[in-house]
Amino acid sequence: MDNETIIREFIAAWSRLDADELVSYFAADGIYYNMPIQPVQGHDALKEFIAGFISPWTSTEWEIVSLIASGDHVAVERIDRISAGDKQVDLPCVGIFEMEAGKIKVWRDYFDMNTYIKGMS
Repeated sequence: MDNETIIREFIAAWSRLDADELVSYFAADGIYYNMPIQPVQGHDALKEFIAGFISPWTSTEWEIVSLIASGDHVAVERIDRISAGDKQVDLPCVGIFEMEAGKIKVWRDYFDMNTYIKGMS
């Protein structure tokens, strides 16, 4: 499978809110830079972080606005539509993925944390 397809599947997988499934897309030593927060590395830390982050969510759908793939790099502009009970936020994001052997080696996600906090408050 090519890197673009893998990332499209990863983005679609977020709607299932399954931390184990999401972590399976990462290399064993993969790193997630959720830019307003300190980076997280390795499957155990990634699972703990992702499970905690999504725990209040009741649903999410991530819309791909644009995607550019070149070799082991994939850049995705998205709108992450997140619900947590009666709270809703549409969060514009840009994710930069560095791939290695079909897995996410590094993911840097850029968004405005205040937009997220305001929507979830």
